[in-house]
Amino acid sequence: MSQKILLTSQEVNIILHRLACQLIENHLDFSTTVLIGIQPRGTFLAERLKKLLHEEYGISNIALGYLDITFFRDDFRRNDRPLGANKTQIDFLVEDKKVVFIDDVLFTGRSIRAALTAIQSFGRPSEIELLVLIDRRFSRHLPIQPDYRGRQVDAINNEKVKVCWNEKDGENGVFLIKTEN
Repeated sequence: MSQKILLTSQEVNIILHRLACQLIENHLDFSTTVLIGIQPRGTFLAERLKKLLHEEYGISNIALGYLDITFFRDDFRRNDRPLGANKTQIDFLVEDKKVVFIDDVLFTGRSIRAALTAIQSFGRPSEIELLVLIDRRFSRHLPIQPDYRGRQVDAINNEKVKVCWNEKDGENGVFLIKTEN
């Protein structure tokens, strides 16, 4: 197994600032916009973006929730080992709001499809956007594309993109891990 650095901690921070600015350009005051981090790893990115928007850009009224998609996945009953559920925490209405789904890596698009189904339990958003840190563009199984992307990565089948967050992994960075077949 070999590992290559795709993004350093400094590059991740630069990209986070760019993504925050793009969100501001499209949503201005966030009074009708909510951020939804997709459990488990999208929550770290969502929290970072909310913190940046608040502390660096002075936007204080940002609604942030976390969506667990475990029971909405199309492979839920196909795995040999049971999938562990996370906690959904959405304590605001999404009815007629602009929802921004946030996830760390867009791979096949199946997680986003599950999120689209899961969010319906909380109301009918006026629109839904997708923000991802990493877009693995040649691996899509569904016609899903991000509205905001940190970096586009071309990875082949035996390569995995791993996003590390200080809060969970002790470091910030993105790595391309190649496994031997």
